[in-house]
Amino acid sequence: MAKVDWKPGTMIYPLPAVMVSLGETPEEQNIITIAWTGTICSDPPMCYISVRPERHSHALLDRTREFVINLTTQKLAFATDWCGVRSGRNFHKFEEMHLTPGPASKVRAPIIEEAPINIECRVVEIKRLGTHDMFIAEVVNVKADEQYINPRTGAFDLAGAEPLVFAHGGYYGLGRKIGKFGFSVQKKRSKRAGGPVRKKK
Repeated sequence: MAKVDWKPGTMIYPLPAVMVSLGETPEEQNIITIAWTGTICSDPPMCYISVRPERHSHALLDRTREFVINLTTQKLAFATDWCGVRSGRNFHKFEEMHLTPGPASKVRAPIIEEAPINIECRVVEIKRLGTHDMFIAEVVNVKADEQYINPRTGAFDLAGAEPLVFAHGGYYGLGRKIGKFGFSVQKKRSKRAGGPVRKKK
C-alpha cells in the first residue's frame, strides 16, 4: 500500500466533543467546547483540556483552576457546536442555548444538567505548550444521569446516551459495537455446560 508524507499535524481522530463549564459566579459562568481533551492517569484519576490563550475562558481557567467536563450527546450537537464558535465575551451561553447550570459537588464551576456525565476537575498544573496551554487536572467527582444507569449491574449505558464525537472537522455518532475489551483473547464457552469448548480431534 502506497504512503505519502504529510507535514506533522493533529491527526488523532475521533475525539470526544465535550462542553467544558466554568466560572465561580452566575455572571461569569461560561461554556467552552473542547476536542483537545482526554484521560492521562487512572489512579489518581486525571485528565486534561488544552485551550488557546486568546480564548475568553482561558483567563477564567487560569484564575479559578476548576472546571467541569460535560460529555455530549447527539441531541446536544447544535449546542456543542454553537458554544465552540461563539465567545463568552459576547454571549451568556447557558441562556442562549437553554442549558441548565447545576451545582457541582466538589468544585465551584457549574455542571450542565442536560449532559449525561459531568466530570468535576481541579487543575494541578498548567503546561504552556505553544498554540495551546494544557490544563492538567485531577478528577474530584463524577455525576451521572441515573436514566442511563443499569439498576441491576450499576453500569453506565454510554451507548444509550448516544455520545457525540469529533473527527477532522465533523461531528459523528458512534457506530455499532464490534467487541468488548479483551474479546480477542477471551476463551469461548459451550452453551450447555458453561465450560471451555473443546475442538474435535
